[in-house]
Amino acid sequence: MKIAFIHSDKKIGTGAHFINDLIACKLRERGTEVNSFYPQFLLTDTPVHFKGINNILFFYSLLEKREDILRHDIIQGTTYTPLAFLRFSKPVVSHFGSTSIGFLKAVPKTNHLENGCSDIFLRLKQFGVVRELNIKTRRPLNDIASIEQYAAERADYIIATSDVVKKDLISVGIAAEKIEIIHNAIEDYWFETPNNNPQSEPSIVFLGRIGEDPFTLKLKGVDRLIWLFERFPEVKKFSVVMSKNKKLVQWMKNKIPNHSIIANAVKDSIPSLLNPYARGIVLLTSRYEGFSLSLIEAMSQGLVPISFPVGVAPEIIRNGENGFVVSTIEEAKEKINLLLSDVNLRHRLALSAKETAKQFKSDTMIEKTLDLYKRILK
Repeated sequence: MKIAFIHSDKKIGTGAHFINDLIACKLRERGTEVNSFYPQFLLTDTPVHFKGINNILFFYSLLEKREDILRHDIIQGTTYTPLAFLRFSKPVVSHFGSTSIGFLKAVPKTNHLENGCSDIFLRLKQFGVVRELNIKTRRPLNDIASIEQYAAERADYIIATSDVVKKDLISVGIAAEKIEIIHNAIEDYWFETPNNNPQSEPSIVFLGRIGEDPFTLKLKGVDRLIWLFERFPEVKKFSVVMSKNKKLVQWMKNKIPNHSIIANAVKDSIPSLLNPYARGIVLLTSRYEGFSLSLIEAMSQGLVPISFPVGVAPEIIRNGENGFVVSTIEEAKEKINLLLSDVNLRHRLALSAKETAKQFKSDTMIEKTLDLYKRILK
């Protein structure tokens, strides 16, 4: 079995990059030949409103490698990346870890945020962390959403990483019967770090990407996170974030009381960074996630999740058993207070969260992926 993987060679530490590498590596361990193909040519000096079109054309440059790619049994790419090969006879699998239509639906303008959250953006602008309160144009994302829909309609098979992503695709007319839900997995090393000597006092933790511009900051719910952090000035707080916005990282370090933050840590060093905070609370404040690897990663380290209903959270979190799913920042604050005041409940939920994370070992994901490939080739 030969699989052609199409994705960008821009090695930035995003969830898509890590999961693509993990899938390819684990498939090779099972004896599947996986070859990665990377576009080489990118239009430069294009206006901001052409950014979406620029990204789309980028992947058409792979036609120069057409003969090599078409020698494979299956062509797989992330969302629209296999665009150039949708008209050939080889089966195409489009892997949707999230959808741009989901982003667009979930992120409001700044003046429509929850009470208190708009004020946080005004403060961030005042301190020069963001230049404007809303991005100049949503046209690039709208362009990408349209081409994602086109690619999904014409792909032979679709992998969705959660019920949320499947519903996004069905909402734009994609046939449910060609969508296979295969949850993402986390790397093996997350299960190999022992939780030794956790701190006696619980902390509130954040793990994940926080965004850079007004749109991605709202997407990741940084305003919600800051609002919640500021409600608990006496509680120790710890964040491991991924962001290119240095001013934001510095602001969070200096302006949030009792808060320490590490930015852009090497991925496999993060379990040991989280180790002392086991049995604490982890927040997922995003307004949209397709899956949320960071949620599973944090749970694997014995952190109790309080999450908004995004990504895989509604599928795996059982309120009062292994965490809480909340719908408002006030409800999140209430659950934080509950966990801080009840040691036995927090410890019980931490153990259960850690057990839940074991469902997301790579073996499970690869078995389901291989099963799909075998059905395709039949």
